[in-house]
Amino acid sequence: MWFLGLVWFLGIVVIGDVENARLMFDLMPEKNLFTWNAMIGGYCQHKRSHEALELFREMQMASVEPNEVTVVCVLPAVADLGALDLGGWIHRFAQRKKLDRSARVGTALIDMYAKCGEIAKAKLVFEEMAEKETASWNALINGFAVNGCAKEALEVFMMMKEEGFRPNEVTMIGVLSACNHCGLVEEGRRWFKAMERFGIVPQIEHYGCMVDLLGRAGCLDEAEKLIQTMPYDANGIILSSFLFACGYFNDVSRAERVLKEVVKMDEDSAGNYVMLRNLYATEQRWRDVEGVKQMMRKRGTSKEVACSAIEVGASFREFVAGDYLHSHLEVVQLTLGQLSKHMKVEIIY
Repeated sequence: MWFLGLVWFLGIVVIGDVENARLMFDLMPEKNLFTWNAMIGGYCQHKRSHEALELFREMQMASVEPNEVTVVCVLPAVADLGALDLGGWIHRFAQRKKLDRSARVGTALIDMYAKCGEIAKAKLVFEEMAEKETASWNALINGFAVNGCAKEALEVFMMMKEEGFRPNEVTMIGVLSACNHCGLVEEGRRWFKAMERFGIVPQIEHYGCMVDLLGRAGCLDEAEKLIQTMPYDANGIILSSFLFACGYFNDVSRAERVLKEVVKMDEDSAGNYVMLRNLYATEQRWRDVEGVKQMMRKRGTSKEVACSAIEVGASFREFVAGDYLHSHLEVVQLTLGQLSKHMKVEIIY
């Protein structure tokens, strides 16, 4: 009976019904490490990072010692929230328990440090790994890429090949992202063409990287041709990326054409409309500006509210733009006012 209940619990976690999974978890008369890991992993898998870390803390309070699986499960949540202090504690725990000898744990640590902006620590973890796997190389390449270190990312890529590791689809996303972040158009073209030599069929994500790279560089004709000739239907992400490139280079007619395609796909991202509205405004086409506003109202499209989160004293504070009900609103506003005054003084002197 217990086994059937466990199978049912795991099934609920896998399909993403985390509310009912948590209810079952809380009602369990006895919990073991397996069920703790499954629930934490379920939260992480379905982008519920806050809940994952809260449950991880509950697990510690219940005196259940994490294992390798726990560490691999919880580190993506740490990376998602930028909870560097907690990530450092998990790293030290892994070292004490010798869990960092696992390639999976090492790879998760590289990814966490890189996404928290600590690329030097990510590199150090990589260098100290006794055994590396393709995913470890990928994590470091991507880490350098997202931190704007294209040269280092490509150097690691070359080392990876020299060490006899075969690049895969994820590797090439990291390489193309590195080229994209630093505007290395020729390098991007070169490695995109080289994928066939590696036996890798470019996926839509690779085409998306190239469209973004070409668009940012102002190669709008080439980017549009790539969208039209690729063996996939362009998704909202690719079209939005290209739309913003059109806006940056003030190509109004092309931007209008792309937005029509986005609307056909029912991709109601407010940013797309706002970009075109601002583009019309720079051209002083006020009637068209009003037309975009009306279109947004008609389709019920509203701009997503910006938010941020920080780690303070082992807990997380979330701030939402336009939130006048925050419990520490007065203190936040006072601090911002003081910072603004300091900045004005520094500008004067």
